[in-house]
Amino acid sequence: MSTATGSDQQGYFPRWTLKTSGVIMPEERLSWGQTVVSGLQHCVAMSGATIIAPLLMGFDPNVAVLFSGVGTLIFFVIVAGRVPSYLGSSFAFIAVVIAATGYAGQGPNPNLSVALGGIVGAGVLYGVIALIVMWSGVGWVERLMPPAVTGAVVAAIGLNLAPVAVKAVSGGAFDTWVGLATVLIIGVVAVAAPGLWRRLPIIAGAIGGYLLYLLFANGLGFGKPIDFAQLAAAPWLGLPNFTTPTFQADAIFLIAPVAVILVAENLGHIKAVGAMTGRSLDAYLGRALFADSLATIVAACGGGTGVTTYAENIGVMAATKVYSTLLFAFAAAVSIVLGFSPKFGALILSIPGAVIGGLSIVLFGLIAAMAGRIWVENKVDFANPANLITIAVALTAGAGDLTLKFGAFTIGGIGTATFGAIILYQILTSPLARRAG
Repeated sequence: MSTATGSDQQGYFPRWTLKTSGVIMPEERLSWGQTVVSGLQHCVAMSGATIIAPLLMGFDPNVAVLFSGVGTLIFFVIVAGRVPSYLGSSFAFIAVVIAATGYAGQGPNPNLSVALGGIVGAGVLYGVIALIVMWSGVGWVERLMPPAVTGAVVAAIGLNLAPVAVKAVSGGAFDTWVGLATVLIIGVVAVAAPGLWRRLPIIAGAIGGYLLYLLFANGLGFGKPIDFAQLAAAPWLGLPNFTTPTFQADAIFLIAPVAVILVAENLGHIKAVGAMTGRSLDAYLGRALFADSLATIVAACGGGTGVTTYAENIGVMAATKVYSTLLFAFAAAVSIVLGFSPKFGALILSIPGAVIGGLSIVLFGLIAAMAGRIWVENKVDFANPANLITIAVALTAGAGDLTLKFGAFTIGGIGTATFGAIILYQILTSPLARRAG
């Protein structure tokens, strides 16, 4: 396996050396032609979730894609080009944004600016945590959020979002069948498709579901036809619909705790990339957290979603063994260009709700299922009552959307599950609890 050379450390950024076969490490690069193709693959890998998340919250997908590129470049600069990651729309914000804005699930969110203020608050809290990690190290984060807790929080997010997905495919029998057909396409592609397509089941599901809906609704009249007027009228190039945040205390209190979830996500992703490359990236964790927090603040100040490092792109790296950070700089540039295409945004907005619902069933389910992977890979002991009770309570609080109110301060199901899991685990593993046992 390749290792960093001494010259790699002479400047702030690596001196990317050319390597065209085998494992490509972060400080190495492919030929420029291969870099373009591989970078586009990362764009495709992130696009499904980065586009779906803003649609579920009523955000402008053009703006979200644009700021995913901007955020990735921010991350690239702050980690000195030494940690390969793409920053896309975070699903952890969906439930709290819907709760804070009362979003009905279709069209633009009328209270978008309020949600943006809350996301800025989450980014600020995230930044404070990042600065503490940079000053004191990562050990306390690992103690506060061990795999049992992290997995419980991840599972709670997926379960909390499940009703949103089901509602999207429950508008009528036709919507339900289109949504389920979309799910089936995703599954078949993930299992049986050849080559690159097997890595892109979400995109394939979106295209397949869209074409099915078009055939049976526009062609055969089984459902409400897709209206292409907005797509036809949209120009190829133009400024995105930027929105500035409005700061309301209740929305900030509801949304800001998502920062804790983002810390857990980023920690897991950095550990995963470190394991794949065979080198510890813990020295860059504080920078990575701070970069993610800054990218989230910048995105929310312009109308974008909060962002996080993307497991989808980590999956691409695991499959290709190409970890060159230059791929992500190129992918970010492509995303910024797409953000300035109203035609691209209009195409995304034309996706029927039933298809989005089908995609959401899979995506939200995958979030919940990811918890199982965290528990298995870290050998979490389910015979340990502290682990078992912590996980059980978090899953129920998240799935049931247990909401706690303290005067004007409200914590939704994801926040209750997150803080509940952290606090309960610390209580159950404290010396006092062990002595009582």
